[in-house]
Amino acid sequence: QVQLVESGGGLVQPGGSLRLSCAASGSTFSMYAMGWFRQAPGKEREFVAGIRWSGSSTYYKDSVKGRFTISRDNAKNTVYLQMNSLKVEDTAVYYCAATRGLVLVASTMEHWGKGTLVTVSS
Repeated sequence: QVQLVESGGGLVQPGGSLRLSCAASGSTFSMYAMGWFRQAPGKEREFVAGIRWSGSSTYYKDSVKGRFTISRDNAKNTVYLQMNSLKVEDTAVYYCAATRGLVLVASTMEHWGKGTLVTVSS
């Protein structure tokens, strides 16, 4: 069983930066691929970024490529999402999730955090 706790959300102006963290409990964190998802009001949850267990492969939603960076530290059981050049449309609750599978989509993720709110507004 893996428990996930996100942190680092908040209010930021357009063009600003935030770094989200997701701390995982359990000794098997390094076996899981990790993903960041987000859900804006009135919209479905969507994939933002993903990373394989080794960190060797990363994946991004097209609209965040070049602005967001996912990384992980298996020694600290933590995955990060560095978000730069934030836009108003990035406003959402951000969730981290874990899966032992190969497919990083919401329906295949096995464990979820409770989310952290990111608000981009002037």
